[in-house]
Amino acid sequence: MRYLPVMSRTGERLMPCHAARARQLLRQGKAIRKFDRGIAYLELVDRAAGAVQPIAVGIDPGSKKEAYTVKSRHHTYLNIQADTVTWVKSAEKTSTQMRRARRSRKTPYRQMRTNRHQGQSRLPPSTRARWGWKLRICQWLARYFPITTFIVEDIAAATKPGQRRWNQSFSPLEVGKTWFYAELVKIASICTRPGYDTKLIRDQLGMKKTSQKLSDRFEAHCVDSWVLANFYTSGHLKPDNTQILYLVPLRFHRRQLHRLEPGKDGLRTAYGGTRSLGFKRGSWVKHHRYGLCYVGGTTGKTVSLHDMQTGARMTKSAKPADVHVLCTASWRIRTAI
Repeated sequence: MRYLPVMSRTGERLMPCHAARARQLLRQGKAIRKFDRGIAYLELVDRAAGAVQPIAVGIDPGSKKEAYTVKSRHHTYLNIQADTVTWVKSAEKTSTQMRRARRSRKTPYRQMRTNRHQGQSRLPPSTRARWGWKLRICQWLARYFPITTFIVEDIAAATKPGQRRWNQSFSPLEVGKTWFYAELVKIASICTRPGYDTKLIRDQLGMKKTSQKLSDRFEAHCVDSWVLANFYTSGHLKPDNTQILYLVPLRFHRRQLHRLEPGKDGLRTAYGGTRSLGFKRGSWVKHHRYGLCYVGGTTGKTVSLHDMQTGARMTKSAKPADVHVLCTASWRIRTAI
């Protein structure tokens, strides 16, 4: 990162500083360097507070990829491209099928109970997971940057003629978006812009967006998040920082009763959970052989370690004593492919 977030000794968020200035503060013993799941930041030793400038976060939502840009009038501090959560709907469908199948055979199961959420405002699991992932990223950024405004590209669901109730209340996209805005405003103010406004601003700056939506290029998604942030802060006619931090959400198998198919002798072994021999799954760890990786499942008295770049399992026989925990996390970071 060219600019590092700065925290006061009392935990207040200050203006980010250049990497050269950060090295100077570290040499002089005026700051401590820390990390948090992809972001390196400074914690000042003696300074308690300071003046801050307006900082905006541009958000470009998407179905497969989405982008975030943290920017002030003078600098672009951070660009993020994140994969979206896409597996919850199919997982819930499988869970429902397995639960109904258990009730048709001689298997202990809980009795059906009344709908506990009847009459309550409740998001469907897939919608909650998608928009909750966006909210977690925004909360993470707000922890280290003095954000004043979120600029969000306001996406709209396809409407159905003559069905006002569907258009306003039933569409998963509209329901999720409404919930997201209500939670996001608790952090900072919100400004929304329709998609055609984003394109108009981008064209005025002479910037182009690639049609390859799954690309890791800046022009795929971050160009729109940067345009939105720059619309609020102004100050630039072209991006001054095109470096990107790539985030990939981790999938956890929670509270699954057993494996879907029986194994040897018709037994169905237990499956799922979020703990591996005392380690929280997804935790970033350091291993003397495999370096930086994250914790997966467990086999006997050993844990699995997975590669940060691809998510592939590197070993399933790592001893807990050889693993040094850095932090807990629900995502991994990678470099451009």
